[in-house]
Amino acid sequence: MPGVLTAMTTENENDDERMRRLMKDRYERPLPARFYTTASVGEGNEILLDGRPVKTPMKARLVLPTRALAEAVAREWQAQEKVINPGLMPFTKYANTAIDRAVSERETVLDDFARYAGSDLVCYRAEKPPALVDMQALHWNPVIDDARATLGVPFRLAQGIIHVAQEPAAIAAARSAAAVLDPFRLTILYNLTTLTGSALLSLMVVQGRASAEQGWAAAHVDEDYQIAEWGADEEAMARRAARRVDYDALTGMLALLGD
Repeated sequence: MPGVLTAMTTENENDDERMRRLMKDRYERPLPARFYTTASVGEGNEILLDGRPVKTPMKARLVLPTRALAEAVAREWQAQEKVINPGLMPFTKYANTAIDRAVSERETVLDDFARYAGSDLVCYRAEKPPALVDMQALHWNPVIDDARATLGVPFRLAQGIIHVAQEPAAIAAARSAAAVLDPFRLTILYNLTTLTGSALLSLMVVQGRASAEQGWAAAHVDEDYQIAEWGADEEAMARRAARRVDYDALTGMLALLGD
């Protein structure tokens, strides 16, 4: 589901240098000029620009499942000024993904989600220091307990970073829980999982058993411990702030979908 960046690379570039250059290339391309006066919501929650339907990148009509989400998407379009900046339109971005990808690539998305469940963040615990061990237990044990209660299967825990194989039944149960979701909620689930590193935690958030703030705190236990011990790194905090923007957009979109 994430977009693919393509560009020329050199053999001597390391991963960080390559990513910086790719992102520079992506975001320094000229943005399209705003060509419309009014963005609005039409019949059936369709987004209209000066009364004309908006199309997704795959040429489908941009139709939202709820009025509240449609109005939020229309506000993003209306808020654009001289140019149309997709970076300032997260609801539109994820709506496009849900419409264009979460149906045609549904099985691939579910398989990727299942792979995250097979190496879930909350299953890998520190051996020390005690303060970190306690923080992980406080935030992550409820996720493991929730998975056992809702999926009917246990997930194995490991100390350190050595991979521990989960039972196929556990991975299959997590995949099945994702498979019943509509395309918009599946898009939210998948992207929350890639942001947090935890399929099980993301399921709790999407299915309403954990709040957005609980999900964010649980996903950042290790990082918050490091900040408390050693202070904040400016570059790391910038990356965290960017993740928070996406996280808030996803959980905000979830709220606009309603029950």
